[in-house]
Amino acid sequence: QLVESGGGVVQSGGSLRLSCHTSGFVFEYHAMSWVRQAPGKGLEWISTINFDGSTIYGDSVKGRFTASRDNAEKVLYLQLNNVKTEDTAIYYCAFNEPPHYTSRGQGTQVTVSS
Repeated sequence: QLVESGGGVVQSGGSLRLSCHTSGFVFEYHAMSWVRQAPGKGLEWISTINFDGSTIYGDSVKGRFTASRDNAEKVLYLQLNNVKTEDTAIYYCAFNEPPHYTSRGQGTQVTVSS
């Protein structure tokens, strides 16, 4: 099970931290991803974090977002800094199963106001 939290309304240039609490599988063995879906658009991959904490990011968020994980607590994080209005979307944590990332949580809404 994947349960995201931490979304909300934030002003452009602000910061937010999303969490994804997991259960029901051996978290530390899995690479995990963050994806998002903006209104009227398709799913966009944002980041993947491997079991060892190494990360890769999509170009649209590179340098602004940081993914991390706590294997002991089985929690995944996404730190959003310097957010832009185009970051408005529903954010999901997911098993790293590109391209569709079908195994994901219910999502948390992030709205960036100008």
